[in-house]
Amino acid sequence: MRVATYNIEWFTDLFDKNDRLLLDKEWSRRYNVTRRDQAQAIAEVIRNVDPDLLLIVEAPNTGHSNDTVRALEGFATHFGLRQSAAAMGFVNETHQELAVMYDPTVVSVTHDPVGEVAEGNVTPFAPRFDSRFMYDVDVDGKPEPHVFSKPPLELLVEDRVSGGVFRLIGVHTKSKGQHGANSHQEAVQMVVEARRKQLAQCIWIRRRVEGHLDAGDPLIVLGDFNDGPAVNGYETLFGRSGVEIVMGEDNIPTRKLVEPHAAIMLDPHMAWAISTARFYSKEYDRYLNALLDYVMLSQGLASTTDPKWRIWHPFDDPSCFDDPVMQHALLTASDHFPVSVDLIF
Repeated sequence: MRVATYNIEWFTDLFDKNDRLLLDKEWSRRYNVTRRDQAQAIAEVIRNVDPDLLLIVEAPNTGHSNDTVRALEGFATHFGLRQSAAAMGFVNETHQELAVMYDPTVVSVTHDPVGEVAEGNVTPFAPRFDSRFMYDVDVDGKPEPHVFSKPPLELLVEDRVSGGVFRLIGVHTKSKGQHGANSHQEAVQMVVEARRKQLAQCIWIRRRVEGHLDAGDPLIVLGDFNDGPAVNGYETLFGRSGVEIVMGEDNIPTRKLVEPHAAIMLDPHMAWAISTARFYSKEYDRYLNALLDYVMLSQGLASTTDPKWRIWHPFDDPSCFDDPVMQHALLTASDHFPVSVDLIF
C-alpha cells in the first residue's frame, strides 16, 4: 500500500461555488500559472505518485455551497483518477481543509475522532481535536487554552486486500505570525507567540500519539508541520521543534515515531539539504527549500511493513528529474511536493 501526503497550494480556488472545476486561462493563486494548467498538473502528479491513500493538505473548502468531498471526487472523475473516493473530518474556517482521496477498491476509511470535548478543563489526556487543550506553554504557571485552526484529521483505515488496519492522523500546523508587524520587536513577539501556539498543537498531537501507542494501535502521522529540525532559530528558545515533539523523546526509542528524513536533519554532521517545499523569496531573489512535510510511522507498524519513503522532488528525486513532464507538473501544481511511504501488509 502506498500512503502519501501532498500540500496543494490554494486547491480551493480551482473550483466555483458549486464545486465545478475552473479549467480556464484565468490566473490561479500560483504565480504565473493558469487554473487549467494547475489543475492538469495536480492530476498528473497524483497519477504518477499513484497512492492508494493521499492526504490533501489545503483541500478545497467546505462551507455555504461548497463541499470538499464533492469537489475532490469530481476532480478525480474528470481526470480519471483511481483515487475516486474522498473523506474528511472536522470542517475549519480557513478555506484549507484536511481531506483524503483514496482508491475504494484498495482501502476503506472511516472518520473516527478520539477523545472527549474539553472546553477549558485541564486533562492529562488529549481532548478531541475540535475542542480546547489547556497547556502552560509560556511557563507562567497558568495553562492557556489552545485550539486548532485546522483540526487534525483522524481516520481508521483498513487494507481491503490483507485486512490490515491502522490509525491515521493528518495534520497541518502553523508557526507563522510576523505579517503586519510595525517593527522588528513586534515581529519577534508575533513569531514567538505563533511558535508557542504551534508547539502547543504539537504537544496535543503527541499526547494523542501516546494514547494510540499505549493501545498498541499501528499509527501513521503525516502532513505539513510548517516546521522541522533546524527550520528556524526559534528552536533554541523553545528547545526543540514541533516535529521532534510529535516524534517523541530520544531516550525512549521504542516510543518514538519513525521518519528517516527528519532523522537525517536531526544529525548536524550529515550536512544534507533535504526538502519537501520550494518557495520564492523576494528578499533574496531566489528559491528557498524547506523540509516541512512528513510521514511518521509507529515503531510497530514500521517493523512489520518494510516501509520505503520517498520525497517526489522535481530536482532531487532522480526519476522525477529525468521525467520532464513530471518535473514540470510538480513545479506547476504546488509549492510543496508529495511525500509517500510504501507499506507491505
